[in-house]
Amino acid sequence: MTHTINDVDIAICGAGPVGQVLALLLYQQGYAAERIALYDAKTAEQAEQDARSIAISYGSRQILQAAGAWPVKSTAIQEIHVSRRGHFGRSLMRAADYAVPDLGYVARYGDIIKPLQAAISRSGVHIQRPMNVTALEEADDHVRLTLRKAGTEEISHISASIVIQAEGGTFGDQEQRSQRHDYQQTAIIAHVNTDAQIAGRAFERFTEQGPLALLPQEDGYALVWCVRPEQADQLLAMDDLQFRLALQTAFGHRLGNFIKASARVSYPLGLNAQAHATARTVSIGNAAQTLHPVAGQGLNLGLRDCMVLARTLTRHLHDTASSDTAAALQAYLAERQADRKLTIRITDSMARVFASSPDGSFSQALLGLGLGALDMVKPAKRMLAEQMMFGWR
Repeated sequence: MTHTINDVDIAICGAGPVGQVLALLLYQQGYAAERIALYDAKTAEQAEQDARSIAISYGSRQILQAAGAWPVKSTAIQEIHVSRRGHFGRSLMRAADYAVPDLGYVARYGDIIKPLQAAISRSGVHIQRPMNVTALEEADDHVRLTLRKAGTEEISHISASIVIQAEGGTFGDQEQRSQRHDYQQTAIIAHVNTDAQIAGRAFERFTEQGPLALLPQEDGYALVWCVRPEQADQLLAMDDLQFRLALQTAFGHRLGNFIKASARVSYPLGLNAQAHATARTVSIGNAAQTLHPVAGQGLNLGLRDCMVLARTLTRHLHDTASSDTAAALQAYLAERQADRKLTIRITDSMARVFASSPDGSFSQALLGLGLGALDMVKPAKRMLAEQMMFGWR
């Protein structure tokens, strides 16, 4: 029997936070740096200059620390205030109640990437940029990748024992997966300032059209405002003053007056998820599950994917010298099933239920009261907080 020696053991398609964390954890758990390959269509400069705001849970901080990529330039969240617009009832979560220094952090994408790329450089794992993976051909003992250098016609090929898809894109650009729902909502993204900022407190405010989140960031707040597409078009067309007045009406005066807003961008929202693996390929992070941004769980769920996949591959393949990649990848899917299902169920329910009936309706009043009741039912509140911070990993 002939044993094929492939060019690399692990090829990771996508060198965002999820792909780089996976590479670092695999390296730390014994995989040789030269046997791990990362490919990404963006240059390092493009990734580091990405100013998108990302929510990082306290549990994700622990994963980044384990990967050697913390500290990250970020703003800490010590409290999360959850409310329903126009109704009594609210819930307040505090880091001190759960014996953690912070519930989470808000960071710009580029600021997450910088320490990761420094750690990758120290490890010796090589990232090929800008590089597009244009085709995968799976055989019994390897996967053949076709690579094209971005902006050129230069084609190359490598073989890998396992290919990890870690580049998911956004909901509007993705192919349909088995679990898919269009929320008919658009996220309006901006950075805003108020004249009565509360240090360390994040806000999640549910409105008739969807959640409105204000996350403390630097001298102001990262805004994620989920509305119906037609309302999004109107908000994007407003001048600065009109937009701030509309935001004031939707959010209220808990932070005083909105005094400044950056340029706005938008993207459509949907659930698109499928836990999938072949004998030699598997998807993780946004490539496996694209979520609604409510509760900010997208990257956090992806980082938990990394931790479990690295541990599972090490246990099934590296430590035991087993060649049964199919069994290893199926073991990974089984181990991730509970956390994925619960996180998807929570975010999907929040996105649907709080925007499912008209403002002022009896059901919406009950939802507002439910937020108040959550504060009184301490075990349920703790379970929700711990799932949002740590998940199952």
